[in-house]
Amino acid sequence: MSLQRAPPSRVFVELVPWADRVRENSLVPGGETLPDVCRPLSSAQAHAATREVHVSGTAEVSAGPDRARVEVRVSSTKAAASEAKKSVSRRLDYITQCLQQQGLQAENVTVTKDFRRVENAYHMEAEVCITFTEFGKMQNICNFLVEKLDSSVVISPPQFYHTPGSVENLRRQACLVAVENAWRKAREVCNLVGQTLGKPLLIKEEETKEWDGQPDDHQSSTLSSSLTVQQKIKNSTIHAASKVLITFEVKGKEKKKKHL
Repeated sequence: MSLQRAPPSRVFVELVPWADRVRENSLVPGGETLPDVCRPLSSAQAHAATREVHVSGTAEVSAGPDRARVEVRVSSTKAAASEAKKSVSRRLDYITQCLQQQGLQAENVTVTKDFRRVENAYHMEAEVCITFTEFGKMQNICNFLVEKLDSSVVISPPQFYHTPGSVENLRRQACLVAVENAWRKAREVCNLVGQTLGKPLLIKEEETKEWDGQPDDHQSSTLSSSLTVQQKIKNSTIHAASKVLITFEVKGKEKKKKHL
């Protein structure tokens, strides 16, 4: 009796030095099912293996105007040209001297002069444009000039505004505060579930908004001249909001080392 020849042997399992193995069923030629065959992780599976926490953070900040502009106009109309110039120059010198005594820098004061004939007389007009960074000082100077000078001197209401640098700083501040709020939220979530917050994997600013404190629609624009200084400052205040989305890595709870 002759012995039947055994079929050639086949390899069912291959060991590879993968750190993280996935066990799954696999088919081989002939329809046989081989359990527990190790296969490498796909990129999607490797990404899913990283523990993450996704949080959003929002912030809203505001800043009042940092500059105010006031215009002081001095005019005189006289039959003689020299008299018109003398009248304006005298009051103009008084105004500039007052500004110097209050510590205003020369670069914040601009003076323009206009001289022309009006029918049979001469008209002289000077305009002093003053930029203030201290609003309290602005009010004191304007009140003083109104008290000391006559009605030929006209002082315009202050115009409040923001320098470009202050607006850009406000945008950055809104984003940074939103990131900080998201980080605090993620840290508290990890502490709640007994984990440790790791490094940020993704930071994305999803939305930004800016608006100013203009009067309500029901307020007529004709009333703007009757607003107080504080109301004008409030209406010139700029608000900025930011919303960010951050993905953090999540680590296991750190074990405290025992001291011998």
